Amino acid sequence: MGGTSEFVAASFNVHAGVDGWGRPFDWLAACRLLDADVLVLEEAWQPDEGPGVAETVGQALGYAVYEQSLARGRVALPDPQADHRWMRSLDWRSVNHSIYLDSERPLSSHVTGSARFQSAPKGSWNVAVLTRLPVVRTEVIDLGRLWRDRARRAALVVWVEVAGREVAIVGTHMTHLTYESPLHYASLARALDRVVGDAPALVAADMNLWGPPVRVLLRGWRRAVKGQTWPAWRPHSQVDHIVVRNLSILGGEVRPDAGSDHRPIVARVGLP
Repeated sequence: MGGTSEFVAASFNVHAGVDGWGRPFDWLAACRLLDADVLVLEEAWQPDEGPGVAETVGQALGYAVYEQSLARGRVALPDPQADHRWMRSLDWRSVNHSIYLDSERPLSSHVTGSARFQSAPKGSWNVAVLTRLPVVRTEVIDLGRLWRDRARRAALVVWVEVAGREVAIVGTHMTHLTYESPLHYASLARALDRVVGDAPALVAADMNLWGPPVRVLLRGWRRAVKGQTWPAWRPHSQVDHIVVRNLSILGGEVRPDAGSDHRPIVARVGLP
């Protein structure tokens, strides 16, 4: 970026690189099209054998990669009964999912006994921050696990240099409102005040929550992107957000469906 005080940030929940029935999509091409200086990937799958999503994107597109595991589990192979839709309408039974998380809470014997689960390769379900900007230091904010959640939540803080100043880039993946996520939002807000302080900062995440309550729970942070992001094929809600503090918002947009169940979002921001 040289001496410019502007940069582009993007957030994309890549759903482990597969659709709802385990069919791979071209997540590398999607990330290339985003062409962001800073890219946060949620559900960035890291298989036990071979390179993961974040590592592959980093090597191909010239990013430094930082990852934090939130859970372990399995990603199922393509379902031979899959139709043209991402997932059958209103069919949220665990046995039909393509991602199984079992490191924090055991799955039912109905799921673990299924051929789909047993044939699924093991790995780690991560949040990743990728950057082309110079990195100063990194830190992990541990948010713990809510009792119903299948992941231990955390925020990954990567300090980058922009025009000679330090800017905090925070990547996270919040749990659902039905799992009492406001408890984690309160912890995150306090931790950001402590870790980031008054420094310019940006948080990019699948927040699993609409914009107005995010604004209430993260007071002092401004939304850089507004628009529906989920479900990707016919979005009716915005659950993916980029919020900033002590940064100028120069533009923001929701990008088209790229193959995951969430649409990517992009924001251009700058030092004030």
